[in-house]
Amino acid sequence: MDIQKINHYKSLFDSIVHEILDDNNETMEVWYARELQSVLGYVRWENFSVAIARAHESCKSQGISVDDHFREITKMINLAKGAKREIQDFMLTRYACYLIAQNGDPKKEEIAFAQSYFAVQTRKAELIEERLQLLSRLETREKLRISEKQLSKNIYERGVDDKGFARIRSKGDTALFGGLTTEQMKHRLGVKSGPLADHLPTLTIAAKNLATEMTNYNVEQKDLRGENPITIEHVQNNKSVRGMLLERGIQPENLPPAENIKKVERRVAKEERQMLKESTKLPKKK
Repeated sequence: MDIQKINHYKSLFDSIVHEILDDNNETMEVWYARELQSVLGYVRWENFSVAIARAHESCKSQGISVDDHFREITKMINLAKGAKREIQDFMLTRYACYLIAQNGDPKKEEIAFAQSYFAVQTRKAELIEERLQLLSRLETREKLRISEKQLSKNIYERGVDDKGFARIRSKGDTALFGGLTTEQMKHRLGVKSGPLADHLPTLTIAAKNLATEMTNYNVEQKDLRGENPITIEHVQNNKSVRGMLLERGIQPENLPPAENIKKVERRVAKEERQMLKESTKLPKKK
């Protein structure tokens, strides 16, 4: 997501912030679910209320009082010919909004933005952009884990053991990185321990995932069996992905290393704990 789009979404989300007084008579920020529904790209309240219900459950599962962060209210809306009708709404803390975003439709770009918008305390566009990039890398790495797990399952069912899987994956790396082995790439990037993919930039992780997904597809469609045919398939797919990168002037072996994904995971988790700590509770009902 580019900075122009980030600023656009930030402007929309900033426009629905409301201020009230908490129990200490200090100003706190709150949001209303009906307004949040709109900026999150939901048309129907019935669909959005599903995300709210899931956020409730997520809050409970963490041992946090739902009433501290979600408050059901009613609003009057104007109908035709001067009629009015009550509708359900919720007053929400920043933490509640974050949980709703976490439980929203992951395909919506607004949802991805909201997860970072509500997690970053100061909500500066640059910090939101940085967190979006971290989350994108985490998501891409998880996709690679899933596709490699599926490849391991596929080849095991076709007569290849764990050592064979390691050889297939290693030869795929050699094809992707222009002849450099996995161990040579680790040395090149200064990786002392852990999987190579944990230290790769998002683009390279995505490239590895694409090649692995292609291998999974063809192994299943062609019913390839045995280590040699599957190795040939995986190497060819990695060469094809490498060729596509080279056409765009990208040499994956020359891209700089990224922060260890385990550190990124811990940092994101720490930010969430800090957000909960700093998210003011709703004032008690009077």
